[in-house]
Amino acid sequence: METNYAEVTEIAGEPITAEQLFRLNHRYAWAVGYCGGRDVVECGCGTGPGLGLLQGASRTFEAGDISPLMVEVARRHYGSRVRVSQFNAETLPFASASKDVVLLFEAIYYLPDASRFVRECRRVLRPGGYMLIVTANKDLWDFHPSPHAYRYYGVLELSELFAEYGFECEFFGFQDVRRTGWRQRLLRPVKRFVVAIGLMPKTMAGKRWIKRIVFGPSLSMPAELSPGYSLELLERIDAGCQNEHHKIIYCAARL
Repeated sequence: METNYAEVTEIAGEPITAEQLFRLNHRYAWAVGYCGGRDVVECGCGTGPGLGLLQGASRTFEAGDISPLMVEVARRHYGSRVRVSQFNAETLPFASASKDVVLLFEAIYYLPDASRFVRECRRVLRPGGYMLIVTANKDLWDFHPSPHAYRYYGVLELSELFAEYGFECEFFGFQDVRRTGWRQRLLRPVKRFVVAIGLMPKTMAGKRWIKRIVFGPSLSMPAELSPGYSLELLERIDAGCQNEHHKIIYCAARL
């Protein structure tokens, strides 16, 4: 049965929280720093909120997603500005040694075989090229997995996966839970209990209701992000230790 990724993807015009929007802006602001004058591709781009930012920073840029619906939405917005294709991240449709940067944001856990993806990235990247990964931190004590995920990777698992294919990893943590507001600190134990007894909603609509309680009123998801976000909240973390303090893990794997 084909996975309906619209159930787990933010789509333009739909309600999201201010925190979700901040996370989206932050991860693409981080990626832009690696893309200057380089040949870049984003895999699993969804509806493409960050494609305009990446296109503007790169020498050449293209993107794709396995979902025809996601590709259609992205093409409808960007038109001829960005090349968006349907492809599987485990079988990349690019020539060997043709790219400098490959991105996969909040999607590595949806791959049936992440090793195949890393092997493909090794093939298409030039020496010194980067894989940029952003993923939810599975090692948080109140972590809630997606029902469509195959496997989540923390810092240690990503280090091991990339080392097998000759990559050197640099890790960063985003949003330290020890510095969250009082509302989130109070509600995190409630979230953990709800997850433990199997009552956490599995649809985007249900999750929006929960997130509104925790994070406050919702905003409208933009079709395209705007530049200008600071990376001050990004903290370098140890590649050899399990991280239990940051909501999001950023990994820059260099070939």
